[in-house]
Amino acid sequence: MLLLNEYHVKFWNYSFALINALVITKVIMIGEYAKLGKRHENKPLPISALWKALLFGLLVFAFHIVQEVIKRLIHGADLARASREIRFDELASRSIVFCIFISLFAWREFRRVMGEETFGDLVFGSRHRAGRKIPPGVETPHLE
Repeated sequence: MLLLNEYHVKFWNYSFALINALVITKVIMIGEYAKLGKRHENKPLPISALWKALLFGLLVFAFHIVQEVIKRLIHGADLARASREIRFDELASRSIVFCIFISLFAWREFRRVMGEETFGDLVFGSRHRAGRKIPPGVETPHLE
């Protein structure tokens, strides 16, 4: 916040960032509903995670382009002018989302392949299952 104050960034931008994060979440949910990236789930995990990160990154990027055109149309520009006024350098700076998506989808692919139980035990430890009743005959991995 100190750095943002140095460059005179107001708190209003925080609300836009929060709304933008919620919109990106909605775009990811729509992509998952459309089964985007499911075709490469049988390939090695890094390839599957990178493929999904690329596809969802492009989906979010396309949404940002549409969002910028709609914003300019609301402010009175016609469609041709609105599409010309899009600053692609600003949109390209949002491509950092792809880098963030790599780690997001890598974790999600690990969880998908390992299963919820094993992944939870690995990440949160065996105490993760302490509150649940384990059926007899089921071995619990000792990950500590």
